[in-house]
Amino acid sequence: MKTVLVIDDEIAIRETLEQILSYEGYDVKKAGSGTEGLAVVASSGPDVILLDVKMPGMDGFEVLERLAADGHRIPVIVISGHGNIETAVEAVRKGAYDFLEKPLDRSRLLVTLTNCLDHQEVLADKRILQEQVVASDPLVGESRGMREVRSFIEKVGPSEATVLITGENGTGKELVVRGIHRASARRDRPLVEVNCAAIPRDLVESELFGHEKGSFTGADRQRIGKFELADGGTLFLDEIGDMGEEAQAKVLKAVEENKFQRVGGAETKSVDVRIVAATNRELSAPDSGFRQDLFFRLNVLAIHLPPLREREGDIELLLEWFMADMAARMKTRPRKFDPETVAVLREYSWPGNVRELRNLVERLLILAPEDVVRPRDLPLLPGAAQEGARQSSFFDCADFQTFKSESEGAFLQQKLKENLYNVSRTAEVLGMQRSNLYKKISKYGLRTQPESV
Repeated sequence: MKTVLVIDDEIAIRETLEQILSYEGYDVKKAGSGTEGLAVVASSGPDVILLDVKMPGMDGFEVLERLAADGHRIPVIVISGHGNIETAVEAVRKGAYDFLEKPLDRSRLLVTLTNCLDHQEVLADKRILQEQVVASDPLVGESRGMREVRSFIEKVGPSEATVLITGENGTGKELVVRGIHRASARRDRPLVEVNCAAIPRDLVESELFGHEKGSFTGADRQRIGKFELADGGTLFLDEIGDMGEEAQAKVLKAVEENKFQRVGGAETKSVDVRIVAATNRELSAPDSGFRQDLFFRLNVLAIHLPPLREREGDIELLLEWFMADMAARMKTRPRKFDPETVAVLREYSWPGNVRELRNLVERLLILAPEDVVRPRDLPLLPGAAQEGARQSSFFDCADFQTFKSESEGAFLQQKLKENLYNVSRTAEVLGMQRSNLYKKISKYGLRTQPESV
């Protein structure tokens, strides 16, 4: 049910509009002045406002200016008994959706309201799509693992089931989500993404469910949460393994019931949302810190994305795809890859997976001096410039086994340095078990504290 706020100093107008709109199925709120109307906006957030121009104290134009200054996107239809071209032009210039002259024609009022709300819904969907910044990268690869991923998308996309995607960082989990959304009946509705790892834990609930003004320190206005924005579409909960226990409990309830309450609110909101979650962690272990009831609720349909080092034969396809795509974007001539270069890159362990390969191609497109990328054009291994004992580039290694050991060791040493040699934190950032990292440290003789000066 859409909410209409009527701001008019004439009680007869307010009551007449309430009767007409309530009969048409609208929830009507009323205010007798501009100041009172702004207070209603702050507390309840209507879907549309019918605003009188001539009112004592704060007039309608001042209300429009205040709404714009406070960042509200609520559409406003201005009504006035002193209608003329100048008033209408001024109303639209200040941000009004339309202007209606009193006495109001019932049919025109209802048509204008319907058009206004439809227009607002289109704008909201457009904003969400713009915020997604959807990349055009397809799921490139003909390895067995990638064929299974594409088959999974084709089968589960049309369903309404919850999906859990697992895999290392950089394997392309967001591309799978977009594929599932495009293959679903919700394709024309929003795909809303939430990076749970990037939100402070004390703000996760506000981000997901929204909050009411004054519900906590800093909540100076009402906020619509991601669940509400994704209504009718798909909600992508990325890195859900980083979500706190209290937020997990509320997400479980929302996923099971499709209902929630904004932080600080008493009203229960109902939504129709499909959940797709992703993580680089092992959530099924009892000591994972993740609620097992939520894990089983999310793990209805599951797919694991293989790391790039296990995708035999896909390296060359990805190199060609990224080179062609980026060259077209940059409006420059694509480089070709020497067979020796491809052979070296096939043997690299790719700890950053497809994301690392993409970054490498972009760098080579910009910096490679010739049309053909040769082994000598490849950059130093991650962290090599900082670690004197490992200042070797890809092509300096005598054999492939040495190459793999050098590259993995250099990468892990750099990550330890970036995380101030905190092994637990480094393991968490890399998405690997701490015990596994200790084994690698021992294997490669890595330092776990800064070099003495």
